[in-house]
Parts: sequence; C-alpha cells; structure tokens
Amino acid sequence: MRPNAFDSSVLRQHLRRKKIADLPELKRVLGTDTALTVFRKLKELDYLASYTHRGRFYTLPEIAHFDDRGLWSHQNVWFSRHETLLATVEIFVNQSVQGYYAHELADGLHAEVQQPLRHLASQHRLARVDVDGQFLYTSIDPVSRRNQTLARRSAHAVPVAVHAASLQASPDELKTAILLFYGLLDEQQRRLFAGLESIRLGHGGDTLLGDFLGLDVHTVARGRQQLLEQNVISGRIRRMGGGRTPMEKKRPT
Repeated sequence: MRPNAFDSSVLRQHLRRKKIADLPELKRVLGTDTALTVFRKLKELDYLASYTHRGRFYTLPEIAHFDDRGLWSHQNVWFSRHETLLATVEIFVNQSVQGYYAHELADGLHAEVQQPLRHLASQHRLARVDVDGQFLYTSIDPVSRRNQTLARRSAHAVPVAVHAASLQASPDELKTAILLFYGLLDEQQRRLFAGLESIRLGHGGDTLLGDFLGLDVHTVARGRQQLLEQNVISGRIRRMGGGRTPMEKKRPT
C-alpha cells in the first residue's frame, strides 16, 4: 500500500493564518500521528522554534517580525533571530555595553536564564565577575570583559535620586545627563563630586571615576581626602593665597 503524501504547504498556510502553533495542532493540520513527519515537513519550510515555553511552539521566518534586538513574540510566546535561548543569551551578553546581571537579562528576554548562563560560564563561553556582591556576566574576551566591567562600575558610580530603570533611561542617556551636570560645577565641586563617588565605590574608585569623568586619578584622590578630612572651603574654589601672586601696581613718579 502506498504511504500518504504530506504537503508542507498545508503547514505554511496554517502558520500564516495562526502565526504560531504547537506540535499537536500541526499533527492535526497535516493529518498524521507521527511527530517525525511534522518535523520533516517543517524543515522544508525553514521553521523557527520558540525559545520560551520549552520550545513547544513553531513559526516561520517570514512571519516573525523581529525587533532591533532580534526578538519577536506572539501571545506571550517569544522567538529569537538567533533561534535557541542559549545562543540568544550568549549574543546578548557579548554585544552588551556593560554586561548583564541575570535578573536584567531575564527581564529583557522574558525567560529564565540562570541555567543557560551557568552552562555558558562553565563552558568558558562567557565570563562572570563579582561586582558589588552580584555576578556580572561578560564577554570571555579579556579586553571586552574589562570594558564591560569598567562601564558597569562607572554606571554604579553615578549618583541618581532614583534607579535608572524607573527613569527609563539607557546607560548612554544617564551618562550624558551626569556629564552635563558635571560640566556645570566649578573646579572644587568637580573634585569633591568625584571624591564622594570614589568613597562610595571603595577600592579602585579613584581610577574608575577618573576614567568616567576624564580626571587625573590624583585629582579624584585629593577630592576624596578633602571630604574625609572635612577640609572644604565653602564658596571658594581655592584657598586664600591660592592662584597667582597679585602684581603690585606702580604709580608713575
């Protein structure tokens, strides 16, 4: 007896209409009880599996309208241009400016990411660095890892009244705002501002603030020391006697 011939175009038409579907639904549409038959026909269509919901849902690349992050969702089911959750997590971390904490990445991807992060770290495909008592996941490349860690610690060094997330401000926007504010300060205020943030950061703060604000590390250290010693002169940039020695005007004889 000749076996049934299954047409992949039936699946394409159904997915175009419904956008996504799971395996039991596709079996009914194709008229088969065999999962292998469905996957064989899906492969002809270059299908995509969801990275959420344990990969239970399927769609086609022509249906998914990915955003600039490479993500697309329908009915709270998420798909990635990078296909799997593992690949998506790896690419997101490598392309980030300041790495990711696990909870940040989970919020961004709408998925649990602890297991993929641990797997990628154990396979030496991602690095993790302790920043303020939390694991920051970064690129394994030494230069990228250093830049991401520095950017994260510099962002922590910026004092704001509320958390950046509640302001809906990106790291670049926050940095621009702080540098704009910093540019309005006088010489002593800049030094003290950097010194205060260095105290808050702790070890390595002088270097991090110097890099962030474009200051000499000794200037940051001086501001820090002034604050700790309470050696600040209100309303004056320099101490009395500071600056150039005034020239005595000579009167014509």
